[in-house]
Formats: sequence, C-alpha cells, structure tokens
Amino acid sequence: MIMDNDGFVVLKEFLTPSECDDMVKAGVDFTKNLPPKEQRIVFTTVDAEKKQLQDEYFLNSNDSIRCFFEDAAVGPDGELTVDPSISLNKVGHALHYQHPIFRRYTYSDRVKDVAKALGFKEPAVVQSINSSPRHHVPAHRSCVANGFLDSLEDATVENGCLWMVPGSHKSGVHRRLTRNLNTDSKEKLVYDRPAPDYPESSFVPVPVSKGTCILLHGNVVHRSAHNHSGSGRPAYTFHIIEKQDNQYSADNWLQEGARAPFTNLYTTSQLM
Repeated sequence: MIMDNDGFVVLKEFLTPSECDDMVKAGVDFTKNLPPKEQRIVFTTVDAEKKQLQDEYFLNSNDSIRCFFEDAAVGPDGELTVDPSISLNKVGHALHYQHPIFRRYTYSDRVKDVAKALGFKEPAVVQSINSSPRHHVPAHRSCVANGFLDSLEDATVENGCLWMVPGSHKSGVHRRLTRNLNTDSKEKLVYDRPAPDYPESSFVPVPVSKGTCILLHGNVVHRSAHNHSGSGRPAYTFHIIEKQDNQYSADNWLQEGARAPFTNLYTTSQLM
C-alpha cells in the first residue's frame, strides 16, 4: 500500500466543489468576526508574561474554536497591520465538532469508509484546523494522529503547496510538543528535544487540485513554503487517533475536552 511506503496518499476529487466553497466561505466569515484586540496581543507577543497567556489560549482551544493570527498581522497594540481577510493563519481546534459545515464533512460516510480502509477499529477525531497561511509552515509531524488534509482550492508550488519527505514515517517520532510539568515555569508548553534538521533535498512538492484529500501518516515529515502568489491556499485538516487498545498520552498538549469529546468517528452524527 502506498500509505505504508510513502507515508501519504493523494485522493483526488474527494470533496465536492460545493463542500469546498462552503468551507472557504466559513473561513472568510471567521475573518469578519475577529476577536477583540486585547486577545490578539496574546497571539503575537513573546515576553514571558504574555507567552504564558499565549500558551493557555492555545491549550484551551482543545474544545473550542479559536483564531490564530499571522506573525506580522497584528501590531503591539493589538491593531491589525493587514487587511482582516489575510490576517488569520488558522482557526482551530474543534471545528469538526462545533461548526455545522465542518462537522457535516468530517463525519461523512466517505471519511468513515477511508478510516475503515486504513484499518481503524475505534477512530476518534481529536482536532481540526481551517487554515490559509501566507508564510511557510516549518517541517513537522503530527505524531500519533493520522491526518486528512483537504485542499479547498488548487494548491500549487507558487502558492505554497505541501512538501513531503516520502518514507520519513518509518523513522519514528523525532520531537513532541508537550505540557510542561514544571509548574513554576511561565511556559505551559515545551518541546521534548531540539528541532531536527531535515535535508532540503529530501522534500518533494505535492501540488493538488481543489477537492483533493491528502491522507497523512502521523509520523511523515511535511511542510509548506511561503505563498508568493496572489491566490490563497485554504485547507481544512483534521486528525484521527485509534482509541482501541491504546492509552492516550497525558502529557500531550492536546487533551480531550468536555465540549469536544474524542467520540467514535463511526457512530458520531454529522448533525450537531
């Protein structure tokens, strides 16, 4: 199976054009209803006190829908420095459970059939992201969670499509973002080791057309480049885990929340 060999599979025309358009519109709606500027400062400051608030905001997005801005989109006073339509990096992490449009697709029979084909016995969706980043996304892995990355518009090399390291899922987990066990620290989140260095030559571009779903093994290394075009690259991504006979890590940054429980994908309704 290609998933076993490369760590990813490309499913063309997995989403309908109308599903893509509905999710794109939902993403635009988020930019028209941004949080107040007092909260925007939380996302962009790096001093110790504000970093603590930033981490808490991130941690508490586990069972809510929250906005995360592009690095250069917000000034020190919280005012936007760019047009609101291009200010957001992503919105997450409980879209799959709390937003009717994203939920309808996430819990569709199509998705359930793919999970069954991948061998999942008791899959659960643990997080979801609506994104349209302008800047690059560094190389990373999703670790234990397998991803469904859905391209809502054509993704090209010019507008920052996904780049993969085929076969990299076979080398295990290289780095994890965890909850800080040091309660005296201002940092609520820490990495368990330094960032690995991946040779640029190992990455290959994966341009795809609108409606394509890329299935990602949890350990495959992937990134995206800067968007140097005039068009966006909106995407909807969600991650699933296998609950059967597995113990979810207590130090994972993402934990189950009351408003977005890790319910069985196969038995969860599309309707809220």
